[in-house]
Amino acid sequence: MTLTPSSSTWISCPKPNPQADIRLFCFPYAGGGASLFRSWIGKLPVQIEVYLIQLPGRENRFLEEPYTTITALVEDLAQQIHPYLQGPFACFGHSLGALVSFELARYLRVHALPQPQHLIVSACRAPQLPSPKPPIHALPDAEFIAALRLLEGTPEELLQHEELMELMLPTLRADFSLYETFSYHQEKPFTFPITIFGGKQDNEVTQEELLAWQEQTTAVCKQYIFPAGHFFLHSEQTAVLQTLGEVLRVTTGRG
Repeated sequence: MTLTPSSSTWISCPKPNPQADIRLFCFPYAGGGASLFRSWIGKLPVQIEVYLIQLPGRENRFLEEPYTTITALVEDLAQQIHPYLQGPFACFGHSLGALVSFELARYLRVHALPQPQHLIVSACRAPQLPSPKPPIHALPDAEFIAALRLLEGTPEELLQHEELMELMLPTLRADFSLYETFSYHQEKPFTFPITIFGGKQDNEVTQEELLAWQEQTTAVCKQYIFPAGHFFLHSEQTAVLQTLGEVLRVTTGRG
């Protein structure tokens, strides 16, 4: 791998490894930030160099305006990530993060920029499928918080903390707007592999909705199901990282 570019507010590499075979860019779910993946550092094979994506409106970028449309987000993200695409890379995204990474890969292809060698999509229905549920991002605060509670991704103590929730609501609404206002348009499928991660008890995404990602690639598309709900990323972290490591070893020819 080549040297790491200068630091960016969008992208960080907590443990640089110039000798790695592949870079893995990690995209968080709605309301989440780069810190979601910090516990991954050192737990994946040494051949994988982990990069964390930090979107505006959260953590160290809390004072920045969050994006509300995928199109605008991906256009700016592509400019930020381009200097980091100096060698083989893959993308992992959970829920909203999967959709962002998918649209980013499409943008890169349209603009003749480097393509990922692998896309790992987690807990996200295939982009060509419309959501079966009504949007929530514009609901009144009480109803929006109630909807968040049903997703079981936000700690209850945070949901009950009025002052903190008042601070976080704009970013949460913006993130759900990214997903809920997304409009799919037909393009040719990718030629690189897509791997699908899902939760057996996920009430938000069915296994059939996950399998529909197969339409987005002409290459190998495999599905792995973990015994948990929508946020199996945390509860099944050991199994997720083991599977992810095996998938990327195959990608780099070490499997």
